Amino acid sequence: MKKFAFLFLQEISGLTLNENLFLGYSPERINPCDKIHRLTTIQKITSGSNKAAAEFVDNLYNSIIPAGTHPVSSIKVAEAAKVIENTQRDLNIALINELCLIFHKIGIDTEEVLEAAGTKWNFLPFRPGLVGGHCIGVDPYYLTYKAESLGYRPEVILAGRRINDGMGSYIADRLVKKMTQEKINVVDANVLIMGLSFKENCTDLRNTKVIDIVNTLNTYHANVEVYDPWINPENAKQEYDISLLEEASENKYDAIILAVAHDEFREMGLNKIRKFGKAKSVIFDIKYLFPIEEKL
Repeated sequence: MKKFAFLFLQEISGLTLNENLFLGYSPERINPCDKIHRLTTIQKITSGSNKAAAEFVDNLYNSIIPAGTHPVSSIKVAEAAKVIENTQRDLNIALINELCLIFHKIGIDTEEVLEAAGTKWNFLPFRPGLVGGHCIGVDPYYLTYKAESLGYRPEVILAGRRINDGMGSYIADRLVKKMTQEKINVVDANVLIMGLSFKENCTDLRNTKVIDIVNTLNTYHANVEVYDPWINPENAKQEYDISLLEEASENKYDAIILAVAHDEFREMGLNKIRKFGKAKSVIFDIKYLFPIEEKL
């Protein structure tokens, strides 16, 4: 994409790269809704189309970012670093998601296993979940597309993507199975999904995978309603044709999915959330907001 943008810029300007047209590039590292890791506190990777352009960009960012910069030799290196930052995280989450699938079949609790494994000093604290947003779920495809255009088909990266892209449907199917086990008919059942943003405490809807849960439950002809205090209702309607609830009603729902770990949901407490459900209902806490013993 950046190459096409450059070619277009060169064509319409009539200028020639590194003669009278110079390019600088520093990949985005902002984490949406993160109040700690901000522009000035994140070290910036800098690059340019030649040495002079790279130095100009590096000096520019050094003048405004106390965290400093990390110059690299080319724009390709800078972009590759950006892509693998997100690809690495995507693969780590995919591994934990696959372990979650396995542990469910074994009949043991994934969170309990992860807490136990986490007592080792070098165990990485990833958790299962939906992988959305405009970076982690997208950037690996840029890398795999480029690799395939060069004659190499990535195996591990694409396998991780398949796992993560399938988690929304998997969660919906597990809920339906859980409802069936409780003899709750999913057809025309009222299902409340708590959370729509792609991550907790965030207003960002881009590429949210909660929509996959909604769409799969719709194929079962359930009546799905979504509540998310962080999301602008107009944005939800425009992006996904979802009419958000202003507030959830008590004693209405046959099933409740805690899909996003907003602080508001944790502060509500499990007892209040249970009141949204009917006397006979199920709660599926996919974000482990509450300890397992509280849900028994």
